[in-house]
Amino acid sequence: MRVHSREVEKTVYRKLAERGVELEDIADIVLEMQLPYHPHLEFDTCMESVKAVLSKRELQHAILVGIELDVLAEQNALSEPLLSILREDEGLFGCDETLAIGSVYGYGSIALTTFGFLDKQKIGIIRKLDNKSYGKVNTFLDDLVAAIASSASSRIAHKQRDLEEKLLDARPDGEGQTAVQEEDKAGEFDPLLREAGENAAS
Repeated sequence: MRVHSREVEKTVYRKLAERGVELEDIADIVLEMQLPYHPHLEFDTCMESVKAVLSKRELQHAILVGIELDVLAEQNALSEPLLSILREDEGLFGCDETLAIGSVYGYGSIALTTFGFLDKQKIGIIRKLDNKSYGKVNTFLDDLVAAIASSASSRIAHKQRDLEEKLLDARPDGEGQTAVQEEDKAGEFDPLLREAGENAAS
């Protein structure tokens, strides 16, 4: 029996909530990541981007697989040695990062580099999920949340660049070109914005 995409998405939302992850938690990370580059960015825009990313089947499937493995490990329902590896979140176990990284590739290099940053810095809810003192196994979930936030951040970076270019194109002849030149010069000091433009142009 084929499962309807709507049911998959509803289950993803429910599973995240059951594991203590609210969409607002992820949107907070997105806002922190993108605000330095887009000072007027609003929280609602970050929430919209998180929801858009969560509508992608590849990420939905990764979330369902990862959470299921975390829960099974928490219930001691896996065989050894995998059970101990997941419960201890062993440093040399890289399948959690591999699953998460595979779901961010569709959002380009910004998503990939942001994921690496979040994986190291453990910002916001990611830090709480990584804390084993709560008695929960979140070996996969902390990386999956980083993947969601990274993809949503990259999506905003590209859309903001598209919006800026549309506004420039709408200006009278001459003004837009001057603004583009000024923006390109500013881009020398804003690598994320420059990279978004290069990816959008390719």
